[in-house]
Order: sequence, then structure tokens, then C-alpha cells
Amino acid sequence: MSLYDIAKQLVAPGKGIMAADRPSPAFRELLAAEGIPDDEHSYRNWSEMLFTTPNLNECVSGIIMTDEQVRMADSRGEGLLPQVIERGMIPGISPFKGMVVLAGSDGETVGSGLDGLRERLAEYAALGVGFSKWRAAFQVGPGTPSYYAIEANAYVMAQVAALSQEAGIVPIVEPEVMLWGDHTIERCFDITEWVLSRTFEALYVHRVDLEGTLVKASMVLSGNGCPQQADVDTVAEQTVKVFRRQIPAAIPGIVFLSGGQSDYHATAHLNAMNANYEMPWRLSFSYARALQREPMAIWRNRAENAPAAQAALYHRAKMNGLASMGLWAEELEAEAVFSSA
Repeated sequence: MSLYDIAKQLVAPGKGIMAADRPSPAFRELLAAEGIPDDEHSYRNWSEMLFTTPNLNECVSGIIMTDEQVRMADSRGEGLLPQVIERGMIPGISPFKGMVVLAGSDGETVGSGLDGLRERLAEYAALGVGFSKWRAAFQVGPGTPSYYAIEANAYVMAQVAALSQEAGIVPIVEPEVMLWGDHTIERCFDITEWVLSRTFEALYVHRVDLEGTLVKASMVLSGNGCPQQADVDTVAEQTVKVFRRQIPAAIPGIVFLSGGQSDYHATAHLNAMNANYEMPWRLSFSYARALQREPMAIWRNRAENAPAAQAALYHRAKMNGLASMGLWAEELEAEAVFSSA
């Protein structure tokens, strides 16, 4: 299958991507923060519950996994990655090894993990991984993000994209303009436009095939601490506007990160864009928290709660699948009721 074919499959109508690439140390921190009991099998049990949700492939095209999950066996000793493929979804990898402080900056960051990446991507491809995802995070503040940080991160994202395509893997480039702060939606728009401009310039310089690339983007939002919060229609309008200015039509699709939005807003914003605008690329989702928040609250690391947690995950994925076609309605949320032990 060509890079273009894989990219198109990942943004097929009514489908999006589930980001499950929270590393086990961060996962255990989340359990502690939520007051959920932890044990030696927690990460495996959570991953197994997510990946084996019945009928998830109806609305999820691919799953972003960690290196640990790619090699993980389930409670029966069977590999999880082959099961993802068997269930009609494409396994993806986050080869990213976390943020490090960018030398010479005032605390700004850049993604780490380039060392040995060519060899690791070749191994992932041999295992059946179809796409990669690499994140850059830009904090909006006085004087940030800086030109230096944007250029450095764009260069690294482009390097990863080029290496991914060399291995036969579709790259998802993720330049996130973070929600946290008191900035206005206008400030978010300006930063997003700047970041996207420099990102695509770097992709061009690194000879990345845009037809075999996806973008994981943040929406144009008011900062979470801003007194004036933009409404759903304004977010949709401003996000589409900046994409039309800076994202080439050759890109098959854009998948959104939820970035700290509520489940409702992540779905409503996506739906408003698809319902009200004609665009050259497919707009879909690549959510983590906006898909998994409710399932986590139901699951609580108890095996008897897994079916209800899976039902909640399927519902949220289905709602966002509808939103990716502009067919979601708030009334549909009331139809789902889940219970846990």
C-alpha cells in the first residue's frame, strides 16, 4: 500500500485516530492523580481494553501506540499489535522520547528521539506499523514562542517526516499551539499561522511528499485563562481560515488533537467545521483525552468495568466519527448511558 493510500485510509469518511501513546510512567502518574489503584498489569490492562473494544474500527482508523505497546502481549499472552491489524485498524507509533529544553532558549522545548530513529522506524515498519506521529509544543506567552523555537521544532518534525517516508511509514506532523494561557483567540490565530508556515517550509526543504503526510493540528482557541472565550462558530471559522492560508491542498487530511478541551467542545468544534465549510482536505480527529476521559473514569483498573468502559469509548469515537462528516448533533449524546461496578 502506498503512503498516499495509507494516509487516505487514516482519514476515511466517518473515521479518525485514537492517540493511546501515553507512556507507562505518565500513565501511572495519571492513575495516582485520579485515585485509581495501580498494579504491575495496569498499563497492559488499559491498553488491552482500549485496543480490543468491539466494533471500534467502525469509527477509528488507526491507533497511535508507544514502543512498549507495540511489543506488548495481552493477558492471554497474544501480541496487541497484530490484534489491532486484525480488527481493521492501522497501528501507529510515537517514536518521540519526550521534550527537552532547547539549548540557548528561555526554557522552550524541542522533541527528543532522533538518535537511531532511522533504524527504529525500519523495525517498526517490519512489525506492521503504518504511520508515525511526532509532536512539537508551543506555549503562548510574552515573547513565546520564539522564532528560534519554531524553526528548531519545524526542522526536527521535517527530519522525522522524511525518515518515516523513507521507511514506508506515513508521518503525522504535530505542531501544537497549546491551550494553556490567557491569550486571545486572535493571538492564537497569529501564532498558529506562523507555526504552520514555518513547518511547511521545513517539510518542503526536507523533500517530504505531502500527499503521503497528515497534519495533527491544534484548533484556534482562546487560551483557557482568557476572560473572553470564543464560541463554537468562531473557533470553527478561525481554524478553517488559518488552515486555508497555510496548509497545502496536497495534504490528504488534518486530524485534530483535543489539547485539553472538554469532550463536548472537541466534538462540537470538529462538527462545526465539517458542517459549515468546504475544504480541500478531510478534517477528522486524533484525540486522546477527549476519547478516553470517560472510559478511564468508568474502568478504574477493574476487569468487571471493562465492558462499560469500552462502550463509553465506542460512543465517544462514534460521536467524533459523525462530527468528522458534519453529522453530529448534541441530542445524540443523551442516548448513551454507561454503568460501572
